[in-house]
Amino acid sequence: MVWVGNQTLISHFIFLGLFTHSPLHIFLFSITMIMFLMALSGNGLMILLINVSPHLHTPMYFFLSWLSLMDLMLISTIVPRMAVDFLMGSISFTGCGLQILFFLTLTGGECFLLAFMAYDRYVAISNPLRYSVVMSRHVCWLMVSGSWLFGLVDGLIQAVFTLSFPYCGSQEIDHFFCDVPAVLKLACADTSLYETMIYVCCILMLLLPFSVISASYLKILVAVLRMRSAEGCQKAFATCSSHMAVVSLFYGAAMITYMRPQTYHSSKQDKVVSVFYTMITPMLNPLIYSLRNKEVARALKKLLWRCLCSREQD
Repeated sequence: MVWVGNQTLISHFIFLGLFTHSPLHIFLFSITMIMFLMALSGNGLMILLINVSPHLHTPMYFFLSWLSLMDLMLISTIVPRMAVDFLMGSISFTGCGLQILFFLTLTGGECFLLAFMAYDRYVAISNPLRYSVVMSRHVCWLMVSGSWLFGLVDGLIQAVFTLSFPYCGSQEIDHFFCDVPAVLKLACADTSLYETMIYVCCILMLLLPFSVISASYLKILVAVLRMRSAEGCQKAFATCSSHMAVVSLFYGAAMITYMRPQTYHSSKQDKVVSVFYTMITPMLNPLIYSLRNKEVARALKKLLWRCLCSREQD
């Protein structure tokens, strides 16, 4: 701690976390670590399959590989740090700032990436003849770069402003990671104006991409209803249903957390909802896309067959 005048400024924080050291919570902690390993292996496998399978080198799977990378990095930003704090103790002031930066960069980037993925599906279904021109490799890279840029700007602004406040008194963050609203409760200054700015910023970061997603799927629905082929309709719905499931999980939890005024928040609710988009969604995304996607399943079978053949040759 650092003394400034009559106040003691905090140099590190302590998470109250999700779990205590009771037998039940130790069991739940073990489940969380299993979820973490499943998310790592699932997203890692998706990235591998998309990169080694030539028939998956399309814009849709290009975006999906980046989504898997973001999910992998997001859960790696949260769970290992949570495990360290559960087993050992505190997080430094700088470490908390870096976690805010990485967390907001990845969640903000994923918001925009999901919007671009919805637009990609709209172009593929509504205008298939011009798909390769509209969704060229250059455009895809611009979309992915834009997603990272928007997320990084949001993360930098919020991390810098959050850490610019003095923190004194209690060191205990009533959360399992450095979420900005939970950290600001420990500030020794009036943060009401900044909290209002964060609220507006979060609404923009969520509603702008969500508007693109909603508009894209509305147009997709119109295009599908106009199709005369039942097989074409079924294929279009199958392609989009996985993405819609992922959007529902991610945006549903994020909107409940960040679009409610602070007066309606409780620490227990925030923790439970945060688990969905920091742990459960990154774990489920690879399963949703792989179980409902024949091309991914075919790529996995080919990869397993290659591994089996190479072992037999050895």
